[in-house]
Amino acid sequence: MELVVTFARTLDAFAFEDAARAAGVGGRLIPLPTSIAATCGLAWKLPPGAGLDALDPLSALPREGVYARADRTYTRLDS
Repeated sequence: MELVVTFARTLDAFAFEDAARAAGVGGRLIPLPTSIAATCGLAWKLPPGAGLDALDPLSALPREGVYARADRTYTRLDS
């Protein structure tokens, strides 16, 4: 399973990247997958095998959604 975090603003994506690196949370910014609708064109992709608990240190940061990819389909995990 692959986890992707989306954002409402580009500034939120960059702040998330900085905080993730400072907290030792793996991942990287990627272009927003075309099958996900979000306000910002960037998303944070967690490393393969990472679970939702990997996002716990970053829970205070703004994000638009969290998606899981399985069988080439993204499913929103939060509402």
